[in-house]
Amino acid sequence: MKNYLFLLLAIVFETIATSSLKASEQFTKLVPSLITIIGYIAAFYLLSLTLRSIPVGIAYAIWSGIGIVLVTLVGIVMFKQVPDLPAIIGLLLIIAGVVVINVFSKTSAH
Repeated sequence: MKNYLFLLLAIVFETIATSSLKASEQFTKLVPSLITIIGYIAAFYLLSLTLRSIPVGIAYAIWSGIGIVLVTLVGIVMFKQVPDLPAIIGLLLIIAGVVVINVFSKTSAH
């Protein structure tokens, strides 16, 4: 269960880093640029810790799926980037895929 906590924290740091990447304006703003760099370092370190017991494909599917949804939510709130209906349907399919992997896959580490 500790490895899933590491994965959750990795996703949070990746979401913060990606959101700050937009705010860094191509690394021309110091603080958002530093947050981006530190966030990605923390995210990848924490992701590496999860790979001790969670298969890489499963960890990455969860990481990317949840990360996509969280970054989209940040985009809506912070940057007023509202997704259209096809994007929302795609996000729902991504969420469904992560659920299927975690609930039904024997590959997933529980």
